[in-house]
Amino acid sequence: MTQLHSIPHSGNITRAELDNGIVVLAYENPAVQSVNLMGSLHAGSLYEDARRNGLASLTASALLTGTRERSFDQLHSALEDNGADLGFRAHVHKLGFSGKALAEDLPLLMNVANDALRNPVFPAEHVERLRGERLTWLQYSQFDTRWRASRAMREALYPAGHAYHYSPSGSEKTIINLDVATLAEFHARHVGPRGMIIVVVGAVAADDAVSLAAEAFGDWRNEHQPPKLAVAAPGAVANSLRQDVFVAGKTQSDICMGSIGPARRADDYLAAQLANSVLGEFGMMGRIGKSVREQQGLAYYAFSRLGGGHGPDPWTISAGVNPEHVERAIASIHREVERLASEPVSKDDLADNQSYFTGRMPLQLESNEGIASRIHSMESFGLGLDYLANYAELVKDIDRGDLLAAARHYLRADGMVVAVAGPRQNGA
Repeated sequence: MTQLHSIPHSGNITRAELDNGIVVLAYENPAVQSVNLMGSLHAGSLYEDARRNGLASLTASALLTGTRERSFDQLHSALEDNGADLGFRAHVHKLGFSGKALAEDLPLLMNVANDALRNPVFPAEHVERLRGERLTWLQYSQFDTRWRASRAMREALYPAGHAYHYSPSGSEKTIINLDVATLAEFHARHVGPRGMIIVVVGAVAADDAVSLAAEAFGDWRNEHQPPKLAVAAPGAVANSLRQDVFVAGKTQSDICMGSIGPARRADDYLAAQLANSVLGEFGMMGRIGKSVREQQGLAYYAFSRLGGGHGPDPWTISAGVNPEHVERAIASIHREVERLASEPVSKDDLADNQSYFTGRMPLQLESNEGIASRIHSMESFGLGLDYLANYAELVKDIDRGDLLAAARHYLRADGMVVAVAGPRQNGA
């Protein structure tokens, strides 16, 4: 087992739950004279109406534009004059925040985070600016073949009405209708302390960090805040679906293939992670990188990724190819998927990837930010505060049969959505 004193665990993480339901976790790291603040609450795009897609994200972006006590300039001067930073961002399930400062400025950082979360006023000129920036980005993205392929894959894999069908960033059609009143309404209903997590890591006493969080957030209440929502997996794709997206003026095609993957709490998630590493991550992007890119020269890049959030994120395979090589690349990827789901990986492949997983974990804990992220994940997903301490043994206990079972569970070459974005092919 990894030495307990070298990594965060239940013996050196201070955990406290405030009366309003906020969980505060603190970890002392005196090696550097800084502190990181990280947290989340249940106010992501899952809680917005599809007709207002992008509302949670735009609301999060606007939290630092002005509060009842501070103007835009005052908020940012308070941070910048002390070399601190703070940001908010909404994903599907959660609205997250993160910031950093010198350890002595943690009270300031906590105070600004509290003010932005609880007292935003959404100044019209700044909301309009952010909305304009979002619309510009969305318009630009229409010419990004990689983005278009990914969106087409998700929209086919998850049916309309499913939270994962939509982008948290919204669309041109929905963003244009969001205004100050809409943001204020969403904030008043959904932003609150229930289910909130606050993590503090750095050169500050753990008890002091908990006290600061309690002082800032302990009296927060929001009786309108709805219960936490869950997302069910949609039905499996009966047959492979193909989506072709024509993007004018492009000389490269991007491929995005996907199937429904496991949520982070799934029993076979870690086995699926290892299987994904073999498929398209380890070394030069695994088997897919070796076959499609290195051996056949069909792709500029080729890799696979496993989601693993609070719901059934996709297991995806992406590649950028010459339009003439699209069909060959797809066929080659299908062969690697079929191979992974039909025969056990070699003993060497398993051992190499187990070593890769256990070896990179300490590297992810070399900064306050990395430590805070891992502690937040352990709390957010209910993994237990000794998850990192037990991680090496968990990885070691996975065998070749576990990888094969996970691949068979989630991957089927003839049941994947295939999306291709780029120039027209073969005169189509």
